[in-house]
This record gives sequence, structure tokens and C-alpha cells, in this order.
Amino acid sequence: MTAGNGPDFLIIGAMKSGTTTLQAQLAAQAGIFMTTPKEPNYFSDDDVFAQGPGWYHALFDAAASGDLKGEASTHYTKLPTYPQTVARLADMVPAPKLIYVIRDPVARAVSHYIHEWSEGRMGDDPVAAFADHPELMAYSHYPMQLAPFVARFGLDAILLTSLEELKSDPDGVLSRIGPHIGSTTPLIWDHGLGAQNVSSERFRRLPLHRLLVANPVARALRRNLVPAGLRAKIRKARTHGDRPELPQSLRRELEQRFAPDRAALATLFPDHPALSLAYGFVPQ
Repeated sequence: MTAGNGPDFLIIGAMKSGTTTLQAQLAAQAGIFMTTPKEPNYFSDDDVFAQGPGWYHALFDAAASGDLKGEASTHYTKLPTYPQTVARLADMVPAPKLIYVIRDPVARAVSHYIHEWSEGRMGDDPVAAFADHPELMAYSHYPMQLAPFVARFGLDAILLTSLEELKSDPDGVLSRIGPHIGSTTPLIWDHGLGAQNVSSERFRRLPLHRLLVANPVARALRRNLVPAGLRAKIRKARTHGDRPELPQSLRRELEQRFAPDRAALATLFPDHPALSLAYGFVPQ
């Protein structure tokens, strides 16, 4: 276990790849403690890191004696946005156990775009969004994201899985995670928990959202004046039924850009089932 009150293991990403579901499953296991908030982003974000190690260590204060302690921050694999992550982590946790969850890189990038679109930070044109926001692709270049962790901590520190593998063989994934993070008891997937943070339930933020929707006065007025059934219909109308669709030409371009990453990952993780599941668009 880690000396002091730091983490024993970290889920380091990738964004929109099922890390919230995995975090919830690990938090439900006896002998494992996961932080609240789920994503401290301590080693990545300058403003969070500035709060100091005392703030970060305090996130683990509620862990019981003997618990394995973990956190899950997708910002840790968001190069080039957060370049200091690995150096900062190594200073506090010299030998961490890491879990990296990937996903079909095109699907991840699209889900990332829809996330930003629903928050009102990107427009309705996906071609323009991908041209103007290179991070949509960068965060799906998994070998690039992993490279600093491999160089600093070694390949044995990293357990790879994928969203697709979490769906097809969740018990098998947990059976590998347990020994990797040092659990002495088998980890059992709680099938009653369900998926967490599902993108299809996200709705498009309207202009002036905070003023008209996300404030206590507006919420109270809606509850008192608008029938529950009508509120549900309005919310349903604002979900992803009208979300932008990726043109086939852009999809093919993304597949071509991401295809070489499968071979690069295969050199690190030969015959790993997550690769064939996540890169189904790459001919075998």
C-alpha cells in the first residue's frame, strides 16, 4: 500500500469510456475506498494542484484501516491539455497501480463532442468542431496518452481494459483488476448498479441555462407551477433526439487516423481482448 494517505491505485481515463461505472463498481466492493468527488483531477489541473497535498490527502481520510484507496480522474490522460500529470503523480506516488479504460476511439471522440455540444461549448457542425478542437481526437490517441505513464512507471503498472469489455465481460475485468490493485479478496460485479453517467440521458443546455433553469428559484417555480408529466416531456424533448450526426466522410477520416493506434497498443498489450473490441473498424 501507499505510504501515508495517498492513493494505492488510480483510474486514469479515458474520458467517456466508462470510468464512472467502473469507479462505482469499485466503490461498492468491501475493502476498497474511492474518493468523493470521483474526479479530483489533482495531478492534472493547476488550480486543483495549488490546493496542496494536504487537500488531496484529506480526500482519503474516510477510508477504513486496511482499505485499498483509489480515485478516478480522466484529466490524467488528456494530453496536451494537462502536461504535468505524470511528474506530479510520481513525486507523491512513486509506484502507483493504474487502470486505463479505452473505448472505440471514434465513438469516444463523438461522445466527447456530444458532451461539449450539450454543454453549449461546441456548435452543431461536427466537422467544424473537430477542425477547431484537436483535443477531440487527441484524447482518443491512446498510445500517446499512455506513453508518459509507461516511461515513468513501467508497463506492469498499467491494467488496460475497455468500455466494450466492461459490457461484455464485467466479471472477467474485475477478476483482473483485483490482483492488479492488491485486493486479497475476489471482486464481484454488482449488476444491480447499472451504467453511470450515460451520455444518452444528457440534454442540450439552453442559452441562459443557469439563469432560467439551474438556479433554486427557477427549480422551485417549475415544481410548483409545471405538472410533473409536462416537465418530463420537456426534458425528453431536450435530450439527444436532435443531437448532431457525424457525416460518413468524417467518420471514415477518423477511423483512418485512429487505425494505426491499434497496432501500437498491440505491441504493449499483445492479444489483449480490449483491442479487438475497441478497434472493430480495423481489419484483422
